[in-house]
Amino acid sequence: MDFKKRLFVRTLFISLLLSALTHAGEVFGWHDETHLAVAKAAGYYKWYNAAGADITKIKAGTLEKNNHYFDNNRNIEITPELVLEQAKRYNDPNDSEGHIYGAIIASLREYTETKEKGKYAEYHLAFCAHYIGDLSQPFHNIPYDDFNKSRHTFNDGIVENEVLKNIRKIKKYMYQIKLQPTHFEEDIAREISRIANLSRKLGYELKKEDRDLTKEEAYRQLGHSASILRAVLKHLD
Repeated sequence: MDFKKRLFVRTLFISLLLSALTHAGEVFGWHDETHLAVAKAAGYYKWYNAAGADITKIKAGTLEKNNHYFDNNRNIEITPELVLEQAKRYNDPNDSEGHIYGAIIASLREYTETKEKGKYAEYHLAFCAHYIGDLSQPFHNIPYDDFNKSRHTFNDGIVENEVLKNIRKIKKYMYQIKLQPTHFEEDIAREISRIANLSRKLGYELKKEDRDLTKEEAYRQLGHSASILRAVLKHLD
């Protein structure tokens, strides 16, 4: 293949990739290394899989994208009941408002069901780890309006270039979460709703003040995600 043909093929590939990323989802969530850092801080032994859900969006489009956020267009308080109700919308490409809270529940159900059948279930847990990471991203808990669109990508990567070297900063904000084996879904739904409301309120604070996350705020949010993921891992063990 001569130089012109190679250049054409390379340009075409890049164009298709960018198009896929654009149409698969304008809402990305924390960038890759930030997701990996949350998983490492939580003690997930296959932490390197935690970015996989974003990779999936290139080919799965809205089938996967809608699992990563909840626009909350009515600005309602998140309740455990809403979290559990969202689970039935998992992988629903028509639910453009999103259903991240239910995606956490549904991916855990699929992990358990797959494992009980004696099949390889790890990838379901990797998806769950990713959704739990996005749970603490304020911009994934408020409407995708002009403010959100203009600042979203920058805030997704606010600590990306340093976070894997500063996992201790995430651990600084971690705390104990207890999930009872006999009431696991009820307990995790309660914790999901608590963190979702904290993240939503911070998102509106950022909008009111027309500003980005500070790095300290980002690490505090990541501490929420790492704390609940650690509790999930402990329960599954």
